[in-house]
Amino acid sequence: MNRDGGWPVERLVHKEVSGGIATITLDSPRNRNALSVRLLGDLEDRLNWALAEESVRVIVLTGTGPVFCAGADLKEQRVEPGNAHEAPVTASFPEIMSMIWNSPKPVICRLNGTARAGGLGLVAACDFAVAPDSASFAFTEVRLGVVPAMISVTVLRRLDPRAAAEYLLTGETFDAARAQEIGLLTRAVPAGELDATVARYADMLLRGGPEALAITKQLVRQVPSLSVEEGMQRMAELSAQRFTSAEGQEGIAAFMDKRPAAWIPAPAVQPPRE
Repeated sequence: MNRDGGWPVERLVHKEVSGGIATITLDSPRNRNALSVRLLGDLEDRLNWALAEESVRVIVLTGTGPVFCAGADLKEQRVEPGNAHEAPVTASFPEIMSMIWNSPKPVICRLNGTARAGGLGLVAACDFAVAPDSASFAFTEVRLGVVPAMISVTVLRRLDPRAAAEYLLTGETFDAARAQEIGLLTRAVPAGELDATVARYADMLLRGGPEALAITKQLVRQVPSLSVEEGMQRMAELSAQRFTSAEGQEGIAAFMDKRPAAWIPAPAVQPPRE
């Protein structure tokens, strides 16, 4: 029993950490990892843990079963007769996408399978997204008479504009190769290569300085909006700051000494999943 005297509620999102990599797993396959209130609450809790835990350098978001995430839990979105003014359930979802998007730690989405609607908002919020080439995708909102409102904030920053209009307006299903082509995925790979591909990206990210990675994430998004003159001035100042920073000096020293930088975590024994 828990401290309130009741039986503990089973977690719908699990966490584990090993060698600087935190794996956060959506584990509600009975409803295709739909974004229920419980799952969103657990996911927010696990993300807060990963962002606060000093030993975590890279976050991997994945799921169990054949579907990564089917989007909103439609059972919770129904408004019962007599409650016409009741707001649909959206608890935590915007905050969760913002947490992932703004995370100073790189986030890799390891899609275990298909994703739909709101699930694609999570995919787009992550820095990297790797999926099996058998996975399929669709923005199904318009076919339900609703709109991909919240997820458009992350999705439209990833997709080619023509492709965004095509798939958000039609709700058509498309495959993983097309998802990679239009910018939704980083890589679509055979299922047998999924874990190795994710591990390769995670290993490369662990070699980068934590501060440098966080700043570079911002550069990728902000610099294109600057004029050339302003960009050159601001980036020259930033470059000088980083070369003289403690992290920059450690990286240079490690390179010259032919040793791993101090921030590269040592391999760790994997603890039980929570």
